[in-house]
Amino acid sequence: MTGPDSETAKVLHAWNTQAAVYDRQIAFFERIWFTGGREWLAARARGRVLEVAVGTGLNLPHYPAGATLTGIELSPAMLAIARQRAASLGLDADLREGDAEALPFDDDAFDTVVCALSLCAIPRPAAAIAEMHRVLVPGGRLLLLDHVGSTWPPVRAGQWLLERLTIRTAGEHFTRRQLPLVTAAGFEIVETERRKAGTIERVHARK
Repeated sequence: MTGPDSETAKVLHAWNTQAAVYDRQIAFFERIWFTGGREWLAARARGRVLEVAVGTGLNLPHYPAGATLTGIELSPAMLAIARQRAASLGLDADLREGDAEALPFDDDAFDTVVCALSLCAIPRPAAAIAEMHRVLVPGGRLLLLDHVGSTWPPVRAGQWLLERLTIRTAGEHFTRRQLPLVTAAGFEIVETERRKAGTIERVHARK
Protein backbone atom coordinates (compact mmCIF):
# COMPACT_ATOMS: atom_id res chain seq x y z
CA MET A 1 0.00 0.00 0.00
CA THR A 2 1.26 3.49 -0.87
CA GLY A 3 -0.05 7.01 -0.44
CA PRO A 4 -1.63 8.82 2.53
CA ASP A 5 -3.28 5.74 4.03
CA SER A 6 0.01 3.85 4.05
CA GLU A 7 1.73 6.70 5.89
CA THR A 8 -1.00 6.79 8.54
CA ALA A 9 -0.83 3.00 8.88
CA LYS A 10 2.95 3.17 9.36
CA VAL A 11 2.61 5.74 12.13
CA LEU A 12 -0.20 3.78 13.77
CA HIS A 13 1.89 0.60 13.77
CA ALA A 14 4.90 2.42 15.21
CA TRP A 15 2.97 3.94 18.12
CA ASN A 16 1.07 0.74 18.89
CA THR A 17 4.39 -1.10 19.00
CA GLN A 18 6.09 1.51 21.22
CA ALA A 19 3.20 2.19 23.59
CA ALA A 20 4.23 -0.13 26.42
CA VAL A 21 7.76 1.30 26.61
CA TYR A 22 7.15 4.88 25.47
CA ASP A 23 7.08 6.51 28.89
CA ARG A 24 10.36 4.89 29.91
CA GLN A 25 12.03 5.72 26.60
CA ILE A 26 11.04 9.38 26.63
CA ALA A 27 11.81 10.04 30.31
CA PHE A 28 15.48 10.88 29.61
CA PHE A 29 14.58 13.30 26.81
CA GLU A 30 11.91 14.92 29.00
CA ARG A 31 14.65 15.84 31.49
CA ILE A 32 17.35 17.09 29.12
CA TRP A 33 15.65 18.10 25.86
CA PHE A 34 11.95 18.92 26.35
CA THR A 35 12.50 20.39 29.83
CA GLY A 36 9.48 22.34 31.04
CA GLY A 37 7.66 22.11 27.73
CA ARG A 38 4.58 20.32 28.99
CA GLU A 39 4.24 22.74 31.87
CA TRP A 40 4.58 25.66 29.42
CA LEU A 41 1.68 24.33 27.35
CA ALA A 42 -0.60 23.56 30.26
CA ALA A 43 -0.03 26.94 31.91
CA ARG A 44 -1.54 28.60 28.81
CA ALA A 45 -4.50 26.23 28.36
CA ARG A 46 -7.95 27.61 29.14
CA GLY A 47 -11.57 26.43 29.10
CA ARG A 48 -12.52 23.57 26.81
CA VAL A 49 -9.19 21.97 25.92
CA LEU A 50 -8.61 19.52 23.09
CA GLU A 51 -5.31 17.68 23.09
CA VAL A 52 -4.51 16.30 19.65
CA ALA A 53 -2.40 13.13 19.74
CA VAL A 54 -2.71 12.78 23.51
CA GLY A 55 -0.41 9.75 23.46
CA THR A 56 -0.01 8.13 26.88
CA GLY A 57 -1.36 11.24 28.60
CA LEU A 58 1.90 12.76 29.84
CA ASN A 59 0.39 16.26 29.68
CA LEU A 60 -2.63 15.33 31.79
CA PRO A 61 -1.12 16.03 35.24
CA HIS A 62 -0.24 19.59 34.25
CA TYR A 63 -3.56 21.06 33.07
CA PRO A 64 -5.28 23.66 35.27
CA ALA A 65 -8.06 22.43 37.52
CA GLY A 66 -10.81 24.32 35.72
CA ALA A 67 -10.09 22.94 32.26
CA THR A 68 -12.51 20.58 30.51
CA LEU A 69 -10.30 17.99 28.85
CA THR A 70 -10.85 16.13 25.59
CA GLY A 71 -8.15 14.14 23.80
CA ILE A 72 -7.80 12.15 20.63
CA GLU A 73 -5.17 9.58 19.78
CA LEU A 74 -4.58 7.48 16.67
CA SER A 75 -3.08 4.53 18.58
CA PRO A 76 -5.45 2.41 20.70
CA ALA A 77 -2.48 1.09 22.70
CA MET A 78 -1.31 4.59 23.59
CA LEU A 79 -4.87 5.67 24.32
CA ALA A 80 -5.39 2.82 26.79
CA ILE A 81 -2.43 4.07 28.83
CA ALA A 82 -3.73 7.65 28.70
CA ARG A 83 -7.09 6.49 30.03
CA GLN A 84 -5.39 4.66 32.89
CA ARG A 85 -3.38 7.78 33.69
CA ALA A 86 -6.50 9.97 33.67
CA ALA A 87 -8.26 7.54 36.01
CA SER A 88 -5.31 7.47 38.40
CA LEU A 89 -5.33 11.28 38.48
CA GLY A 90 -9.07 11.40 39.07
CA LEU A 91 -9.62 13.35 35.84
CA ASP A 92 -12.93 13.29 33.99
CA ALA A 93 -11.35 13.48 30.54
CA ASP A 94 -13.03 12.45 27.29
CA LEU A 95 -10.28 10.43 25.57
CA ARG A 96 -11.11 8.79 22.28
CA GLU A 97 -9.58 7.34 19.13
CA GLY A 98 -9.25 9.82 16.28
CA ASP A 99 -7.12 11.11 13.44
CA ALA A 100 -5.56 14.58 13.74
CA GLU A 101 -6.18 15.15 10.04
CA ALA A 102 -9.95 14.62 10.39
CA LEU A 103 -10.99 15.70 13.88
CA PRO A 104 -14.39 14.29 14.91
CA PHE A 105 -15.66 17.58 16.36
CA ASP A 106 -17.85 20.47 15.27
CA ASP A 107 -16.50 23.85 14.20
CA ASP A 108 -15.73 26.29 17.04
CA ALA A 109 -15.92 23.56 19.68
CA PHE A 110 -12.84 24.33 21.82
CA ASP A 111 -11.17 27.27 23.53
CA THR A 112 -7.70 25.71 23.41
CA VAL A 113 -6.03 23.10 21.22
CA VAL A 114 -2.78 21.51 22.41
CA CYS A 115 -0.42 19.29 20.43
CA ALA A 116 2.87 18.12 21.93
CA LEU A 117 5.67 16.26 20.16
CA SER A 118 3.34 14.86 17.52
CA LEU A 119 3.24 17.06 14.41
CA CYS A 120 6.72 15.66 13.71
CA ALA A 121 5.07 12.33 12.90
CA ILE A 122 1.60 13.24 11.60
CA PRO A 123 1.78 12.49 7.85
CA ARG A 124 0.14 15.76 6.70
CA PRO A 125 0.80 18.37 9.39
CA ALA A 126 -0.78 21.20 7.36
CA ALA A 127 -4.06 19.26 7.26
CA ALA A 128 -3.89 18.66 11.01
CA ILE A 129 -3.23 22.33 11.74
CA ALA A 130 -6.13 23.33 9.49
CA GLU A 131 -8.36 21.03 11.51
CA MET A 132 -7.12 22.57 14.75
CA HIS A 133 -8.03 25.99 13.34
CA ARG A 134 -11.50 24.74 12.39
CA VAL A 135 -12.41 23.38 15.82
CA LEU A 136 -11.18 26.43 17.75
CA VAL A 137 -13.51 29.28 18.64
CA PRO A 138 -12.56 32.70 17.27
CA GLY A 139 -9.82 33.96 19.55
CA GLY A 140 -9.04 30.41 20.66
CA ARG A 141 -5.52 29.33 21.58
CA LEU A 142 -3.27 26.93 19.70
CA LEU A 143 -0.38 25.60 21.82
CA LEU A 144 2.35 23.51 20.21
CA LEU A 145 5.55 21.86 21.40
CA ASP A 146 7.79 19.94 19.00
CA HIS A 147 11.31 19.16 17.91
CA VAL A 148 12.25 21.00 14.73
CA GLY A 149 15.20 21.51 12.44
CA SER A 150 18.08 23.10 14.37
CA THR A 151 19.32 26.65 13.81
CA TRP A 152 22.87 25.25 14.02
CA PRO A 153 23.89 23.69 10.67
CA PRO A 154 25.97 20.80 12.09
CA VAL A 155 23.07 19.69 14.30
CA ARG A 156 20.58 20.08 11.46
CA ALA A 157 22.79 17.91 9.26
CA GLY A 158 22.73 15.20 11.93
CA GLN A 159 18.95 15.50 12.18
CA TRP A 160 18.66 15.12 8.41
CA LEU A 161 20.74 11.95 8.48
CA LEU A 162 18.74 10.52 11.38
CA GLU A 163 15.41 11.08 9.67
CA ARG A 164 16.53 9.12 6.63
CA LEU A 165 15.87 6.13 8.91
CA THR A 166 13.05 7.40 11.11
CA ILE A 167 10.82 8.65 8.29
CA ARG A 168 11.01 5.28 6.61
CA THR A 169 10.37 3.22 9.74
CA ALA A 170 8.00 5.36 11.80
CA GLY A 171 7.14 8.52 9.86
CA GLU A 172 9.20 10.59 12.32
CA HIS A 173 10.66 13.87 11.00
CA PHE A 174 13.43 15.87 12.65
CA THR A 175 13.83 18.80 10.24
CA ARG A 176 10.20 19.87 9.96
CA ARG A 177 9.13 23.22 11.34
CA GLN A 178 5.50 23.82 12.23
CA LEU A 179 5.50 27.61 12.65
CA PRO A 180 5.18 28.45 8.92
CA LEU A 181 2.24 26.05 8.67
CA VAL A 182 0.56 27.72 11.64
CA THR A 183 0.89 31.12 9.98
CA ALA A 184 -0.33 29.77 6.63
CA ALA A 185 -3.42 28.33 8.35
CA GLY A 186 -4.47 31.84 9.38
CA PHE A 187 -3.32 31.91 13.00
CA GLU A 188 -1.89 35.01 14.66
CA ILE A 189 1.37 34.23 16.48
CA VAL A 190 1.28 35.33 20.14
CA GLU A 191 4.64 33.99 21.34
CA THR A 192 7.30 31.52 20.29
CA GLU A 193 10.41 30.09 21.90
CA ARG A 194 13.23 28.01 20.44
CA ARG A 195 15.62 26.09 22.70
CA LYS A 196 18.40 23.52 22.62
CA ALA A 197 20.25 24.85 19.55
CA GLY A 198 16.87 25.66 18.03
CA THR A 199 15.77 22.01 18.02
CA ILE A 200 12.79 22.57 20.33
CA GLU A 201 10.05 25.07 19.50
CA ARG A 202 7.11 26.21 21.56
CA VAL A 203 4.30 28.09 19.82
CA HIS A 204 1.33 30.01 21.23
CA ALA A 205 -1.00 31.24 18.48
CA ARG A 206 -4.51 32.67 18.33
CA LYS A 207 -7.32 32.02 15.84
